[in-house]
Amino acid sequence: MLSGLIPGIADDLNVSVPAAGSLTSAFAVGMVVGAPLMAVLSLRWSRRLALLAFLVVFLLVHVIGALTTSYHVLLVTRVVGALANAGFLAVALATATAMVAPNAKGRATSVLLGGVTVACVAGVPAGAWLGQLWGWRAAFWAVALISLPAIAATLRSVPAGAPDGVAAPRARRELRALRSPRLLVTLLLGALVNGATFCVFTYLAPLMTEVTGFGEGWVPAVLAMFGLGSLLGVTIAGRVADVRPVRLLARGGAALLAGWALFALVAGNAVAALVLVLVQGTLSFAVGSTLISQVLYAAAEAPTLAGGFATAAFNVGAAIGPWAGGLAIGADLGYRSPLWVGAGLVALALAVAGTATGLRRRARPGNGGHGGHGGHGGHGGHGTTARPATAVARAERGARGGPA
Repeated sequence: MLSGLIPGIADDLNVSVPAAGSLTSAFAVGMVVGAPLMAVLSLRWSRRLALLAFLVVFLLVHVIGALTTSYHVLLVTRVVGALANAGFLAVALATATAMVAPNAKGRATSVLLGGVTVACVAGVPAGAWLGQLWGWRAAFWAVALISLPAIAATLRSVPAGAPDGVAAPRARRELRALRSPRLLVTLLLGALVNGATFCVFTYLAPLMTEVTGFGEGWVPAVLAMFGLGSLLGVTIAGRVADVRPVRLLARGGAALLAGWALFALVAGNAVAALVLVLVQGTLSFAVGSTLISQVLYAAAEAPTLAGGFATAAFNVGAAIGPWAGGLAIGADLGYRSPLWVGAGLVALALAVAGTATGLRRRARPGNGGHGGHGGHGGHGGHGTTARPATAVARAERGARGGPA
């Protein structure tokens, strides 16, 4: 939401634009710390109780944020709100994927992330519009109000106990499942890709007004286009991530790199900029949501903590991206510089993926069958033996392409 409010916050609280942008990084840092921590703490609670507690805290910190006149208090509320948001997402990922078949985690993840992207399509530009009409505080009040029906819906729709057939989670058992090299590589890739996304998205408003030449009234529409692209991206990932994840990640990652570089070159052209906002939003969320689903496949025995670590990894990127973009802007490299930073982060992700795949193929020269899945396919991808070839196991192995 802050993406469209940064100039107003900077003016009102008498801080620089990069300082206001660091509120996004503060939120992301809270998400990084809070995701695994809140996931562990919530293991003793029912999923409904955990989701409700996180939602109530999230509501309250936005009320405080709307009332404060201190930048430092606002900074603290962003961190606390992030802890609540991180816990909510970690538990929500476990809840959503427990409702579907074992080989449909990508589809379930895309449904959950569809809520995030609807927020980008409607909430982010609506927040920017409210900020222009009545000041940035109005957007914070709107978030608090929207949390009320979310609390009511959780009370009504989420079962009080664990789903049928799902064992009560235990921290030690789940932590043991988080040692897979495949999982660690996927988490790193997610951090890098999401870093690129938030590096650009955080400074999209000043990029559009200062470089492309749009008036402030266009900012909500531009943010809505990025949000529409993100919705398209998770929709595509939901249909492809369970059956062709390697192809989506390899081709989508290459296109994402090319798109950020092209955007940096043509950002002064209004038509090209608008097209690329939509395209890059689509690619960013298609690749990103596929990586989230691959984290859940790689740690199927630790659904709650896997969701927490996936949330943490993606918010490592959400912290590093705006920070790196702010450094580039602060070094007088201009508002195009976050686009180049984003391209660099995606390039690094592709290099890491290629290196990991090469190392795995050299380490397992006799396992050519699984190598065709991009180096992370099936259970052989992290040195374990395959489970009995039940129908479910075969379906899971078919879906687990892993990052190439």
